[in-house]
Amino acid sequence: MRDVKEILSTSKSRAMPEIRTQSFLQKVRRDTPWLMMVLPAFTFYLLFHYIPMYGVIISFQNFRIPRGVLGSEWVGFKWFLQFFQSNFFWRLIRNTLLISIYGLVFAFPVPIFFALFLDQIKFMAFKRFAQTASYLPYFISTVVVIGIMVNFLSPNNGLVNVLLNRMGYDSINFMADSRWFRSLYIGSNIWQTFGFSSIIYLAAIAGINPELYDAAEVDGCSKTRKVIHVTLPGIAPTIIILFLLRMGTMLRVGFEKILLMYSGSTYDVADVISTYVYRRGIISGEFSFATAVGFFNSVVNLIILFAFNRLARRFSETSLW
Repeated sequence: MRDVKEILSTSKSRAMPEIRTQSFLQKVRRDTPWLMMVLPAFTFYLLFHYIPMYGVIISFQNFRIPRGVLGSEWVGFKWFLQFFQSNFFWRLIRNTLLISIYGLVFAFPVPIFFALFLDQIKFMAFKRFAQTASYLPYFISTVVVIGIMVNFLSPNNGLVNVLLNRMGYDSINFMADSRWFRSLYIGSNIWQTFGFSSIIYLAAIAGINPELYDAAEVDGCSKTRKVIHVTLPGIAPTIIILFLLRMGTMLRVGFEKILLMYSGSTYDVADVISTYVYRRGIISGEFSFATAVGFFNSVVNLIILFAFNRLARRFSETSLW
């Protein structure tokens, strides 16, 4: 009986060798090349995203530069209440939400449709040309894009108004007309970003199993039905993730482009939270007030992200966490 136990224990020890645990330093040495690749990105986020969070404290203070962050007077929620009670609050919220919603409705689907369009093209020369032509605007700086818009839409000698005049219409000062501001902002954003944004959808389409298309073809599906029943479900997780990330920046409209586009005549539709923070914080030097507004903006974005992530987790199998 003892011999049988010894044989069984010996066989178990051979079948299940001991797992040696590596120390932390050994793991670091083993993964050094990969850690070095991650280090620049980690350093960037640490220096420009996490350490600056310490400055949020001044949104609860009457910050004075000579006194510093720790020495400034604590005022609690004074600046938040002042922002909520200001005459600009609802205008800023309305303009920011409208521009974001318009961008979500009109700009978000364009890269998806463009990626589906490119995937159906079999003439490779034209496909490469279309991809290159659509990517190029993304690498044009915002200042240059606004300069192009000003030249093309000039009421005196802009190409668009010249064509309107030849057709018998009066010139329109597009850049100074508040009715055109949001359309110009969203339209130029689509032109500048849809090609580059389609890359991730093209990568997702390339990852779909070709056997699914073969099975759909055997079942007699047309190209349109293949897109509906195979391609779109295949890239649905990618669409959901990018949609959630977009919702997380719902109130963070890029102020650089708006700052270059707007003027006094378009403030009523163009002034958003980010431009208001810039004016009050950088130009007027009201650092505490501007920080409070920016902090409010970030908190609302975080709440929206959590809410939509929960909805995505409830109604689909894809979510950020």
